[in-house]
Amino acid sequence: MSHYFIAIQLPQELQTSLSDWQHKLKGQLAYKQWPHREDLHITLKFLGEVEGNKIQQLIKELQAVQEIPVFDLIVGGIGTFGNPKKPRVLWAGVEGTDRLSVLQHIVESCSQKIGYEKENRQYRPHITLAKKWDGESTLSGETLTGLQQQFTDKQPMHIAEVVLFQIHPTKSPKYEVVERFPLK
Repeated sequence: MSHYFIAIQLPQELQTSLSDWQHKLKGQLAYKQWPHREDLHITLKFLGEVEGNKIQQLIKELQAVQEIPVFDLIVGGIGTFGNPKKPRVLWAGVEGTDRLSVLQHIVESCSQKIGYEKENRQYRPHITLAKKWDGESTLSGETLTGLQQQFTDKQPMHIAEVVLFQIHPTKSPKYEVVERFPLK
C-alpha cells in the first residue's frame, strides 16, 4: 500500500531559499536526512498507508478546503523537535494563523470521515529541513542559539492551495502530487 500526506507545497523561491539554508547547515549539524528542495512543505495531516479505494473518498472530502479563502503566512527562523542534545527534527518556522488553524482542522476532519484518527498532539506548523540525528556528537544549546541568531530571515508565503501527496521512498524528490485543491 502507498503512503500519503496532505500539505501546503512551497513556492519555488522559498524552496530555493530554504535549500540554501540546508546547504549551509549540513556542515554544522549531524543529520542523516536532508529533504530534497522540491520535497519541502508544510504538513497538514500525515496519513500513512491509504487503501486505493479510500483515495477517491479522500479527494471528494478534501473539496471542503475550497471554501477557505486564500491567505498569507510568514516563514522563517529555525528550531528543533526532540531531545535538545540530539534533536530528531530541524525545522524552519511557520507563523501560526487563524486561517491556517481552520485549514488544518478541516483537513483533519476530512481525514476522520474516511476513518483516520484525529491527531492527539497540538498542531505545530513547520517545514522540516533535516531529520534523524546521526552519530555520537550532540548539539549544544550555545550552537543552536548561534544558528537561530544566524538564520533569522522571514519571508511571506501566499497560500492558495492544499496538495495531496504520495510518498515514493526510493526516489528523489520522493513526494508526488496526486491532487491539488485550490482555496477560494
